[in-house]
Amino acid sequence: MYYLVTVLIVMILGISSRSFAESLPVFVSSHFGDALWAGMIYFGFRFLWVHASLRRALALSLIFCFAIEFSQLYQAGWINDIRSTLLGGLILGKGFLAVDLIRYSAGILISYGADWYVRMKGSDPI
Repeated sequence: MYYLVTVLIVMILGISSRSFAESLPVFVSSHFGDALWAGMIYFGFRFLWVHASLRRALALSLIFCFAIEFSQLYQAGWINDIRSTLLGGLILGKGFLAVDLIRYSAGILISYGADWYVRMKGSDPI
């Protein structure tokens, strides 16, 4: 349950960073949404495979996020129709940006580090 709750919290933070972008510092509104999305993916993998290693979740998250970003180079009509919906845009994005790969990497590495730290401190609620 810990990872599911974490996914939901990170999801709310990510959506909030987009919804309240005009009220946030430019750096936060420009970068945190993608980093939080990637963190949500990391914790989602931890939720699905709670007994797998942290490194496995790290690798799967990076592969998944990079695959989604590179898929944005494909601009066929049918997939652009999906991307034009709110949910499709949130999941698949709209267009390839190399800087997103850095944002995703940062979000995943921070999530991995936080997960590792909680486990090392013996505070693992699982």
